[in-house]
Amino acid sequence: MLAIGTALLIGAAILAPLAIRAVRRWSLQKAVADLRPRALATLAGQRVEITGRAAPGPDGVIESGLARTDCVWHGHEVLRHYWSLTARDAATGERDRERARDSIADHGSEELFGIVGTGAAGRDTVPVLVAPEEAALSGLDMCLQRVVGRPQRGVPAPADDLLPRVKGRISGLFRGETIEFEYREWVLRPGDPITVQGTVELRDGHPVVTAPADGRLRIERTPAPEEPQARPRAADAVLLSGGTLVSAFAGLLLMLAGAA
Repeated sequence: MLAIGTALLIGAAILAPLAIRAVRRWSLQKAVADLRPRALATLAGQRVEITGRAAPGPDGVIESGLARTDCVWHGHEVLRHYWSLTARDAATGERDRERARDSIADHGSEELFGIVGTGAAGRDTVPVLVAPEEAALSGLDMCLQRVVGRPQRGVPAPADDLLPRVKGRISGLFRGETIEFEYREWVLRPGDPITVQGTVELRDGHPVVTAPADGRLRIERTPAPEEPQARPRAADAVLLSGGTLVSAFAGLLLMLAGAA
């Protein structure tokens, strides 16, 4: 019994470091899934894909430029619709015209915003920050779409209160005859479910998800999950920890029985 008990205790001693490592790995995976800033900070310099809900950043909730809607990120685009002449018909020598459009202004906000775990609640939740400069966004809500016709002689000009709110320079080739201008704006609101792909960077000790060195930050507004997200599995940690305890306990009992 002494020999068996000793072997079991040696086995427990071998399993103990593996069990501790497995528990730490599971704990870190769970903390990352919960978007705990301290856990994300350990991944500095690494690429991550995190899912949660949009939250205000250090400046709080911001206001979109055109629609004046509360949000954490906003972007707008101005399109110029015009008549474009088609290629000359070989038979008749005539040219038709067709509608075309060019983007003449494009702007996205650059204020930091946050992302918190889907189960986070309360005002004391500290978000992981996201730096949206030059980010590729998809799936966002279009909060404004307005078409304003071009001024015509003898006709009162349509009210265009949006033009002064456009940020950035209006540029582009003004080809053909202008038909109208179209304003579009998209927003990301607090609480919207999102997935962010980028690289973790530490700024003043706080993790910020930024664009990778060889690509763009990607932010996607996803459908609200109907079921809770799958949590990191703790099977390895439980099995190794349980095996260590059982082996140590059984070995100790056998050694005590053999000594008696």
